[in-house]
Amino acid sequence: MTDLKFRPVAHDHAAFLDEAAKRPGFAASYEGLGDAYALTRELLAARSRAGLTQDEVAASMGTTKSAVSRLEAAGKHSPSVSTLEKYARAVGCELQIRLVPTPELVSG
Repeated sequence: MTDLKFRPVAHDHAAFLDEAAKRPGFAASYEGLGDAYALTRELLAARSRAGLTQDEVAASMGTTKSAVSRLEAAGKHSPSVSTLEKYARAVGCELQIRLVPTPELVSG
């Protein structure tokens, strides 16, 4: 059988954004999905650090690879906190959720 061990693919996110920014409407769409893309980057980075495939994460979470794929797709799915906790445990992380005051909204 072929060795199917996870091998991350190099990705230059800055170069991707530079190229994508040339498309009409991209900036506004991307801005609106900023938090979703940030979450996706966190999920993918954690899985990469753990050296796991989507299949392995799914098995650890007790779900399917397609569910993990949907979870890792920016803007496609709004996961529950319990799902994010399961994902975090599966990739050897702890989930932390914070509310950070916006400077212009903080009264002085």
